[in-house]
Order: sequence, then structure tokens, then C-alpha cells
Amino acid sequence: MLKNPPSAPTAPAVPAQPSPAGHPEGVSNDEFRAAMSRLAAGVVLVTAVEPPLDPDDPTAPGGEDVGMTATAFMSVSLDPPLVLVSLREGSRMDDLLAEQPLWAVSVLAESQRQIAGRFAMKGRVSDRLLFADLPHRRGEASGAPLVGGALATLECRTEQRVAAGDHTLVIGRVLTADVPGVDGGPLAYFRGRYRQLG
Repeated sequence: MLKNPPSAPTAPAVPAQPSPAGHPEGVSNDEFRAAMSRLAAGVVLVTAVEPPLDPDDPTAPGGEDVGMTATAFMSVSLDPPLVLVSLREGSRMDDLLAEQPLWAVSVLAESQRQIAGRFAMKGRVSDRLLFADLPHRRGEASGAPLVGGALATLECRTEQRVAAGDHTLVIGRVLTADVPGVDGGPLAYFRGRYRQLG
């Protein structure tokens, strides 16, 4: 009888097969998107002002207002007051907030679905026309547009930017917060559509 029988040959390692979307962990883009669409989210408009083209020249044209609809927005901390918004890496808002630390958020009411839709359009050249007929005021701390009729508005200063996959997490300190006392519920996003509560 052999005291030390030879060990069985080991099978060659089989590399993990990527899913149809190319993720070796096994979840596809469609599966992940479908699962996350079941999570209801509030809808906000993130706004900021592009810096002037030439800050040293008072006659140079000023920067343009920029807006972006977002559903990945949340409070982070009470002391200090911090919020977080997730921006697609390389998007216009991501690029802008990389150089402009001041920005604002308008929490949209259920009656403001059209505003959410217009600032979610892809491929638009300029936001100037989108703001032209939109009732808004300019924030005192950020200079960014604050939408009239919003349930709440906040003005923020970027504290930290965190790269996270194909998005950037922008954490901002809240400089001002206002609740105008607007009637109605929030605009929600669920299963790929804007919805009302109730």
C-alpha cells in the first residue's frame, strides 16, 4: 500500500465568464438597471453657473446657467450639513462642478414633471433657452438658478469629489436651505417614469 498516494491532477483554472454586458461578477447592465428601477427616488434639478470666459475682463460674456435633472440625491450629514449628488462621469455638470464649487438644488414638486423632462434631454446644445421661460430666482450664496414652485431649495459648496465607477459622487456643504411652503407632493421617479405619490 502506498503511504503517499499521488495527488489527483488539478483541473486548469477556468476564468470567470463575463455576463452579456461584460461584468465578470455575473450581473448584467439590464438586470442591475431593472432592480434599481424598483427603488423610488425623489427628483431634483441641480444647477450651477459657468464661470466667465475671462474673469479678468469685465466686458467678457458671463457664464451660462446649467441645469441637470437628478434622482441620485441624498442627505449625508446633519453636522455639518452635507448632501450628495451622483453625476455621470464626463457629463457637462460633472465637468462644470470640477471647476465651479458652488451649485444649487431645487427639490421638484409633482406639478414640475415638465421641468424634469426638459433638463433630462440628451444632446441639447445650450441650457439658455431652457431657463428663459422658467420662473426662477438667483441664489444669494451660489448665484445658481433656484426654481420657482420647488418644494425646497438648497445652495451648496463642494467639499469632496469621489470617483465611483462611471459616476462622480459630489458631496456638498449646504450653505442655505429654504422651504417655500409650496402645496402638493414631491415628484418621484419609479420604474423609469416620473410619478406622483398616492
